[in-house]
Amino acid sequence: MNPLTKAAITLATIPALVTLGYGLLCWVSPFKTCQRCAGTGQTTTRFLRRPRACRRCDRGMRLRTGRRVYNVFHRLHAEAHR
Repeated sequence: MNPLTKAAITLATIPALVTLGYGLLCWVSPFKTCQRCAGTGQTTTRFLRRPRACRRCDRGMRLRTGRRVYNVFHRLHAEAHR
């Protein structure tokens, strides 16, 4: 086998493996810790530093982007087959 062919196969399989790994992660663990509130569910106001509920998440966890995309396509598919 030509060395260029081996390199091309390797370069083609690496993104496929990364995508499959991320898809598996989204399936096994669809939620991740919110980065804004560090998983506490609360942030502080700028001036008085009072705690308030985090606007980005609910209870410190956010839905992963890949899982959100999967949910959209799943709903579209379900609505198309009604």
